[in-house]
Amino acid sequence: MSHGVRRSLPCAALFLLLLALVALRWGPLMSLDAAVSGALHRTAVASPGWTRVSRVLSDWVWDPWAMRALLAVAIGLLVRRGAPLLAVWVGVTALAGTALQQLVKALVGRARPVWPDPVDSAHYAAFPSGHAMSALVAGALLLWLLRLHGAQPRWRWTARVLVALSVLGVGCTRVYLGVHWPSDVLGGWLLGGAVVAGSAGAYAVRARRWPQRSVSAHGRGA
Repeated sequence: MSHGVRRSLPCAALFLLLLALVALRWGPLMSLDAAVSGALHRTAVASPGWTRVSRVLSDWVWDPWAMRALLAVAIGLLVRRGAPLLAVWVGVTALAGTALQQLVKALVGRARPVWPDPVDSAHYAAFPSGHAMSALVAGALLLWLLRLHGAQPRWRWTARVLVALSVLGVGCTRVYLGVHWPSDVLGGWLLGGAVVAGSAGAYAVRARRWPQRSVSAHGRGA
C-alpha cells in the first residue's frame, strides 16, 4: 500500500466516525454544533458589514463552481502541456468527490440550521458541506500538481498559504452565515482529504508500475 493511500485512511476513518455520530444525532455533537452556530449567527446578525463580505466570499469567490472552474483551467493547462492522462485523472478525482458528496448528502439527509432572522440561505441536505469539500479537493489537487511538476519552493509555499486561507475561510463563512453546522464543514474537509489522498496514492502506485507512461503523463517540461 502506497504512502498516499495509507494517508487517506485516517481521513476516511474519521469521516466515517463523524458520519455515524451525525446520523445517530449524538447529543454532545448536536449540542456543540448548536452552541457554535448560535454564537456565530448572533455575531452575523449584529455585523451586517462583515456578513455582506462573507456572503460575497462564500457565494462567489469560494463557491463550488468557482473551484470547479479553477480545476478546469488546470486540466486545460495539463492537456496543453501534453499530459492528457494526468488531466483525466484530476477530472475524474474531482467528479468522484462531487458524486460521493452528493450520495452522502442524500443518504444522511441532515437538515440545515433554521433561524428566525437568517442572513443567507441554502438548500438541500447539510452534511457534508459541499463548499468545504470542493475548496479542499480543488486546493489539494492543485498543490499535488505543483509538487508533481516540480514547482519552485516559493510558489509551492505561496500556494499552500492561499489554499489554507481558502479552505479555512470557506468553512468559517458557511457556519458564520448560518447555512451549515460546524460538523458539516468538518465532514466536508475529511471526505475531501480522503478522496484526494487516495487518488494521489493510487497515481503513485501507477507511476511505479508504469514509470515510462507516468513520465509522459506529467507532460513536457515537467
